Amino acid sequence: MLFIGYPKCTTCQKAKKYLMEKGLEFEERDIKVDNPTKDELTAWYQKSGLPLKRFFNTSGMVYKELQLKDKLPDMSEEEQLSLLATDGMLVKRPIVITEDKVLTGFKEKEWETL
Repeated sequence: MLFIGYPKCTTCQKAKKYLMEKGLEFEERDIKVDNPTKDELTAWYQKSGLPLKRFFNTSGMVYKELQLKDKLPDMSEEEQLSLLATDGMLVKRPIVITEDKVLTGFKEKEWETL
């Protein structure tokens, strides 16, 4: 299992603690240091079955500075994925990737399925 988060993010810290308490093994990756590539994001998006908007950190400063709330609806999926790959702070975190699922954000009820 791959756990992608930002060490200073309190939600990521809670999610990591949750995984450790469940005894689940995971590889950790800092999204700020090692931003997901467009290919990774595309694969995760397709695997997740989630709307692409769920991969955006809509409460983040970069999202707000770029006024993406207004711009995303006019962008293609290809353009959105390219944009996500430019800055880890645009990407919703934490992300957990297993063999058969991808989860964005930390919702304990969703994570019970891990």
